[in-house]
Amino acid sequence: MHYRDVATISVVMLALTAGACERNLSGSRDTNAREEAASPDRKAEIQRDHERDISRLDERVATIERDYADANQKVVSGDRTATAALREEVKEDVANVKKAVTDLRTTTPENWWDRNEAAMKQTADDVEADVSRLAGKVTSPHTPATKTAEGASTEPFTSRRDKFLADLRARTEAMERALDNVKAKGAQQTEVDDTRARLKKLSGDIDRLRSASADDWWDVTKSRVTEYVDRVEASIKRLDDNKRG
Repeated sequence: MHYRDVATISVVMLALTAGACERNLSGSRDTNAREEAASPDRKAEIQRDHERDISRLDERVATIERDYADANQKVVSGDRTATAALREEVKEDVANVKKAVTDLRTTTPENWWDRNEAAMKQTADDVEADVSRLAGKVTSPHTPATKTAEGASTEPFTSRRDKFLADLRARTEAMERALDNVKAKGAQQTEVDDTRARLKKLSGDIDRLRSASADDWWDVTKSRVTEYVDRVEASIKRLDDNKRG
């Protein structure tokens, strides 16, 4: 009788254990199913967040265009003064900032760093041209990252990032030294201040990107474009700085 009781208990325990395992497996499958079902929803949520970010920037660009038209009209009418170089620079920035926001819509984890490099290099080239005009030729050796025929870097992301930023840091430091020696006043000082602000922005971008990873693609890109919008807004205000004396 004792052995029959033990056997009965064993059978019951095995049945209970099997049931528990089945429930655990079923629960695990349910959890996995919920996670898989939630994944598209999460992707959609992220996409909506991106679209909201872009819409806010679109609104700011529309305001920039209106503010630029007002400030430029004051310069044209003679109420304000600005150098021809500053006027041309702000005009280009107003056009370029709109394109930068538009490009956000087609930025992906695959193309973001190529776009980021291209944008920062173009900014460095533009600033260096202005610094050279204001302070004389700027000399800073730099070696571009290795590219394939298709334009994509052959280097791992981290080494490519570090090489690019080291080169850009050397260029910005050379420009900062050159600009420190410039003496100006009036409308030309406003132009120097604008160039210095652009250089400071570029330097800040370099510092921030030192720890950037490929997973940061959206945050880095959005931040770069947002700060570009900030700078263009400030440039328009500088365009309106000087009353004709």
